[in-house]
Amino acid sequence: MTMLEIDYRERILSLKRQNNIIILAHNYQLAEVQDIADFVGDSLALSHCAEQTEADTIVFCGVHFMAETASIICPDKKILIPDLEAGCSLASTINPNELKTWRCEHPDAVVVSYVNTTAEVKALSDYCCTSSNAVKVVNNISKDTDILFLPDMFLGSYVAEMTKRKNIFVWPGECHVHAGIKTEDINNILSKTKEADFLVHPECGCTSSTLYNVTKDGLNRNIHVLSTEGMMKHARMSSSKQFIIATETGILHRLRNENPDKEFIPIKEDAVCKYMKRINLEKVHNSIVNDVFEVRVPPKVAQKAKLAIDRMMSIS
Repeated sequence: MTMLEIDYRERILSLKRQNNIIILAHNYQLAEVQDIADFVGDSLALSHCAEQTEADTIVFCGVHFMAETASIICPDKKILIPDLEAGCSLASTINPNELKTWRCEHPDAVVVSYVNTTAEVKALSDYCCTSSNAVKVVNNISKDTDILFLPDMFLGSYVAEMTKRKNIFVWPGECHVHAGIKTEDINNILSKTKEADFLVHPECGCTSSTLYNVTKDGLNRNIHVLSTEGMMKHARMSSSKQFIIATETGILHRLRNENPDKEFIPIKEDAVCKYMKRINLEKVHNSIVNDVFEVRVPPKVAQKAKLAIDRMMSIS
């Protein structure tokens, strides 16, 4: 860490104490940002932290839809994001007009939206879900009911496989980072590491039939499809000493900090989200000092979106 980074770090820690501010950082954020955060986790866990805190202001170090979700859950708090350009390639694959058109094509279907969506899309949905509870949410819906699952096609395909449902229609969206993790990347790593646990995020492009083929081939029997928080929990609880990680590389910092006696190997060194990496200490400092950039969801949109989130939480 440079002297400038140390200076920003000390200023941030001092300012947040003085101004009743908490900092939330997603698992994929830069290490320097995770290190000054009050809480590090996945998007929904961080939103719950925002809801439970007594702080007046939350600086959300993640991408825009995450800050929106925090605003929906706790409208009485000020939510700041240090960089307005911190978007999401997955969330941007569907907009409200596209969802309205899709719903018109399937008027009797139930819409299940991954939390990686904009507030407007959540407001048009019946249920939200996370990568960890998507299967549970879908299983809660009558098997005779058609489901529109959006926006991630890999997570949707995984849910369809796990639930054995034939009436799930999946939107063709993808995260550019997770979609880039291919079967050949898995085969290459697994051929070199016979004993490691393999932890893969269900957004990855290898979680559909390709992942099942790898399992059947017996290259590695310790395969676990997990959310980022699921990966953290598994690494803590597992007796294994070596883990292959198939998700955005930002999570490696937290995994290694919490498990210093274990080895974590990224499936791809370049599995990096440029949007997650837009926020740095200088931008966090600027956000606190200049009270920018506030994320506020219009009340009518927030009210409808919260219904979809609440339905999810009642199942989880």
